Amino acid sequence: MTADEAVRDAVLRLGQAGVESPQADAEWLLADLLSCNRSEIPLRTETALTAEEQDRLARQVERRARREPLQYILGTANFLGYDFRVSAEVLIPRPETEVLVELALEFLEHLPHPSVFDLGTGSGCTAVALAKRCPKATVIASDVSGAALELAKSNAESLDALGQVEFRQADGLDALTKGERVDLILSNPPYIPTAEIDALQPEVRDHDPRLALDGGTDGLRFYRLLAIEGQSRLRRGGRLMAEFGDGQERAVAGLFQQAAWPSLEIANDLTSRPRIVIACAGH
Repeated sequence: MTADEAVRDAVLRLGQAGVESPQADAEWLLADLLSCNRSEIPLRTETALTAEEQDRLARQVERRARREPLQYILGTANFLGYDFRVSAEVLIPRPETEVLVELALEFLEHLPHPSVFDLGTGSGCTAVALAKRCPKATVIASDVSGAALELAKSNAESLDALGQVEFRQADGLDALTKGERVDLILSNPPYIPTAEIDALQPEVRDHDPRLALDGGTDGLRFYRLLAIEGQSRLRRGGRLMAEFGDGQERAVAGLFQQAAWPSLEIANDLTSRPRIVIACAGH
């Protein structure tokens, strides 16, 4: 079997399974198999696959057909140009969260020695990418999951950011010690209402860690925490930036307004949808 024939078979199988992008996914799987870039696939059409390679590809195609995310199968995901190891223990980094980091960098560039707290770090993509882009910053990254933290540490080590990021296992704001304050709190917390999780796409519902999805009855559990307690964990003039779900902007903004934050704005994602709340502590 040639590479071209293998891709055609994979595209057919993935299409039958309802995968949204069967051609692209098949090419990614073949590129991983052949240890080449996806852009090289058109040059490899006549490459003959060994029986072992065919078996491996068939297994991976079946995993994708069962709607396991491509990133979990490949074991890696790209975030802001950096490759992060991912597993079923962590949420796959999303493009929306790249906007969160870019906004954070705009704020931090004006501070001489900024300190950042990344709540719910998961794979470590936010904390590590921010550290790489802002070498003057020190970052505290926390997660309630020990397995997620181990993966995040591994990513920090492989991207040479371990000396800049401190990892702490804790729930919520308990990761910060009493009286400890930072310039910026970042978070992409769980925001899916519990009852809506079963209606999500199979890739999310069946494979993303529920701990990273479930935001409580109305999806706002963590925003209440951040709104009520976040300001006391920030230095004067500090900011809190948190990602939220579709249609949650009014409810999230209301929580921060009720908690008397001095200023508040909502930023859009790459598709111009309201996605990030930015709250500023007192000056």
